Formats: sequence, structure tokens, C-alpha cells
Amino acid sequence: MSSTLFSLLFLLLPFTTLSHLFSPPDNYLINCGSSAPSTPVDYRPFAGDLVPRHSPFSPSPRAVSVQNDNPLPNLPPIYHTARLFTTPARYSFPITLKGTHMLRLHFHPFNSSNLDLGRAQFHVLVNGHVVLSNFTRFVNPQRNPRIVEYLIWVDSEKLVVMFVPSKDSKFAFVNAIEVISAPKDLVPETAQYLSSSKVEVFDGLNKQALEVVYRVTVGGPKVTPFNDSLWRTWVPDDGFFKSSAGSEKLYFGGRIKYRVGGASREVGPDNVYNSARLIRSKNDSVPNVNMTWVFPVVGGYKYLVRLHFCDIASISLGLLYFNVYVNGYLAYEDLDLSYVMNSLASPFYADFVVDGGDDGVGGLSVSIGPSKSSMAHVIDGILNGVEVMKMNNSHNSLDGEVCADFVLKSWSTGNSGLLFTLVAAVCIVLSLSIVVRRRFIGSRESVSWSRLPVNLSDDSVKN
Repeated sequence: MSSTLFSLLFLLLPFTTLSHLFSPPDNYLINCGSSAPSTPVDYRPFAGDLVPRHSPFSPSPRAVSVQNDNPLPNLPPIYHTARLFTTPARYSFPITLKGTHMLRLHFHPFNSSNLDLGRAQFHVLVNGHVVLSNFTRFVNPQRNPRIVEYLIWVDSEKLVVMFVPSKDSKFAFVNAIEVISAPKDLVPETAQYLSSSKVEVFDGLNKQALEVVYRVTVGGPKVTPFNDSLWRTWVPDDGFFKSSAGSEKLYFGGRIKYRVGGASREVGPDNVYNSARLIRSKNDSVPNVNMTWVFPVVGGYKYLVRLHFCDIASISLGLLYFNVYVNGYLAYEDLDLSYVMNSLASPFYADFVVDGGDDGVGGLSVSIGPSKSSMAHVIDGILNGVEVMKMNNSHNSLDGEVCADFVLKSWSTGNSGLLFTLVAAVCIVLSLSIVVRRRFIGSRESVSWSRLPVNLSDDSVKN
């Protein structure tokens, strides 16, 4: 019996360990507003920030813990509590290895003791960047938990996350925080910048602050954090796919072969690369169709578009050629994955930077289609995954035209103005009271000490 149990554990061990081979030097998982030393979520231990030892939260007399009055069924325990702030407050995380770090903020606007967290409006600042300036954009009618993820370059000894309430709601909150060292190959230094005039190299990509807007697996089911070495979630592409005619989904049951020069398992997990949408030629002609995906984005920013490719459909090398378009610009002409990777089922990714258009909400498009080198009776286009990340603007902001210094000065000025108003009001009241008191005392003195005329007789006084 014991040998059978040991065999079962041995068989399960590769599945439970290989899914998370990456061991980050910095790995902070914080359950905000909780006193529990360890709360498991996706087999990861989140530590409560009320635990005194090693807590990254800076003590604040106006930060309180709140409880979820009616947690939803099967709701992860990190959403049962929250830390609420009525004044600016910060979490400070010591950094062991400088470089890109993943920051995930968890928000669940529940009700607690007649307090509606959905009314909160606040700014979130991270090492000089404004990453969030209006929490209401994350509130949906169902009040489901939301996770917002950022990639932040850290060249200092600490990563500081600051919450600054707005003057309207007067409070901020957060349910959980993750700070994790990113693999060195997750964000490279350069990418191709596509514009109407030319294609050029975009330098310093890894120094930009990035917000993950979309992370999509193409042709396959949802990929959960447990099946991703960086604990990411990849959603299916069905809601973004706009052209279904002439394309098909494909699932690959073989082994994904990661090679030097291509994508690593941290860049994209097996479950992203073993599914795809493709264009297949079924007769003597190459189909004249494109596969297109459209992603709504906010204008006024540049976006990093990462495309994931893995030829899991071809029967031999040298048969697959296709064109790649991003926002209508030709990003790749006659892309030959065989030439790039010299292997089938070996993942490869490409990064492109594009403008999100003017202010407002627009659509960012990705298209895959046959090229002039495509051949009949084979595969003429393939895509396995898409990531869209917003890049910080000239104000070092990912959410608006306000810089971090202005946010802090606005809070200070707003409170100084309020204090000045209160002090002025108190001074006016004191001044009025002194004047009234003096007049009252003066009137009493005029009655008590008025002299009688010296020329009056006693009878006149009596009368």
C-alpha cells in the first residue's frame, strides 16, 4: 500500500513542480487587512499585512482592516478582507535583484459595515509612476474581483506602492498585492516601432512602465495561474476574433520544444503554444483570407504588442510563409518560422510598438494572412497568442496626464487648504468672541461706575 502511494506521489510530482520551475529572487504575496500568517491561493501562500514581522506596510493610524460581509461562494480568501486608507499610505518592498518586477494589485469592491468600497476613488503611485488614477474604471456591476498587472523597472533598493485617496471619496483600499521578480528575458531592451512613415528600433523598452491590458491565448481554453510559471491568466481569444471564415482552431498534443533564441517557458507556457488558429489551403489555390483580432484600447498612449508563434501544424520545415500586420502596418512579410527556429513546435515571439491613436477609445488590430510565398495544400498562417501592454506616457503615467509629484502636492495642498480654512474660521470665531466680550464688559463697567452728579441732593437721588 505504501509503495503504491509513493508511486502515485512520484507520478504527480512532475506535474506539480514543472508548472512552476521559475524561482523569483523577490516574491512578496500580501493578503491586505488580514492577520493570517499564510493564506493559500493557487497553491501560493499570501501573508497577512497585520502580521508584525516582516510586514511591508508602513504603520498608519488612519489605515484600518475591513471584512467582507457577504463573500461570494468559492471566492478566494484574499478577497474576504481589505486594507482601507483615509490618508496616503505606502507598502515598501525591499528589492534583492534590480530589474523588471511584476506588480499585481487585487481589488474586490465589497460592502463592509455599510461602507461601499465601490465608491472609492484614489491614485496608486509606484516608484514615481502613476499606475492608477481612477479606481472606478475597475468596478463592474457584478462587483467581481479585478486584478491589474504592471511590469515596473526597479533600479533602487525598494519598490514602493503608495495609495492616495481622492478628495471626493476620501478613502482608498486594496485586497492583495504581489511583487515578483521577472525573468530577464520577459521584457527585452528593444522592439520594432511601427508607424505610417517607417519601421524603426524602439530602444529602452525594458525601462518603460507597462500595464498588461490583454493577455490572450489563441484557439485554446483559458490558461489559469497554476498552469503558468509566472502565475498569469490567459483568456480565450473568441471575444476579440473578428473573422472566422477560412480559419480553424488546432490543438497540439505533442511536446513544445523551447530553444535558445526563441521564447522561454516564462515568456509563454506550453498551454498557450499547444493551441492556435490557422489558415489552411484545402485545394490548388491559396485562400485569400486574413485572420483579424481587434482589441479596444485607450488613445494617447503607445502600446507594446507581443505576438506568440509556434508551428504546431506543418508536416515539414519550409512550408509555412505568411504576413503579419499590426494596426494595419506590415510588421512581417513572408515570415518563415522554420528559418527563425529551425524546428517545428518551437515557440517564437515578436514585439512591436504602435501608437494607440488619439485620445478616446479606439481599436488596436492584429492580422495574419497568406503572403506571396504561401503555397497551396499547406498551412498559410498561424497565431498562438497575443499580449497588449500600455506604455507610460511623457508624464510617467499609465492613467491620465497627471504626474506623481502633482498627485502628492495636490493632496498636501488640499489638506493644507482645509487646515488653513479651519484655522481661519477658528481665528474669526475667537476674534468675534473677544470683541463681544469686550463690549459686554465695557457695557457693565459703564453702568456700575457711572458717577452721580455732585450737585444733586439726597432727595433728588431718592426721587
